[in-house]
Amino acid sequence: MNKPTRKQVIRLGVLPAVLVVGLSITAGACEDDSPGSKATGKESKSQQDQYARLAANQPAHSGSYSPTRETINAWIDTWMKKPGKKSYVYIQNANGEYGYYILKGLPVSYCASITPTYKLTQQDLGGNNGKMKVPAPGMDGAYYSGTQCNSYYGMDAESGAYLEFTVGTNQSYFLYDQPMDPPQYKNATPMGPSKIKN
Repeated sequence: MNKPTRKQVIRLGVLPAVLVVGLSITAGACEDDSPGSKATGKESKSQQDQYARLAANQPAHSGSYSPTRETINAWIDTWMKKPGKKSYVYIQNANGEYGYYILKGLPVSYCASITPTYKLTQQDLGGNNGKMKVPAPGMDGAYYSGTQCNSYYGMDAESGAYLEFTVGTNQSYFLYDQPMDPPQYKNATPMGPSKIKN
């Protein structure tokens, strides 16, 4: 194999440098040099620097127990292992008066759905590496749209009758898995077919 001449060696040494300069110029031509873009970049860098500094000085603590997970598991054990379990819904109106429903299972919000609340469309996903964020079901196997969440419906525990109610500014509800007897519930009137029996 022939040894490269001095002229060939110089040419090979210059070529990478030319490529680097060319790529730098091309990249620079694509950048947004507007004042707004520079300001946004500067603010973003400041935000990230601040976060890194605070995270280094005050790192998140770790624990060995999660009360949140414990309560979620208690919800699952209460409502997802006993089909037909009754729920007791006490509703307070604007006058402070109480009524109640006894339901088979939990009341369901109108914002819950048994199917995904979206449809697939063709989109430019270049900014997300070709991945689209789509809704995922909750632990109860339902999807939630985030609309009409103050309207609820359910089935009466004894008659199976369909019923619904709305809560809002002047009306709220309290849900239990058994009848309650605090003083404020003492004179609560049934608003559906099922009644609490003494």
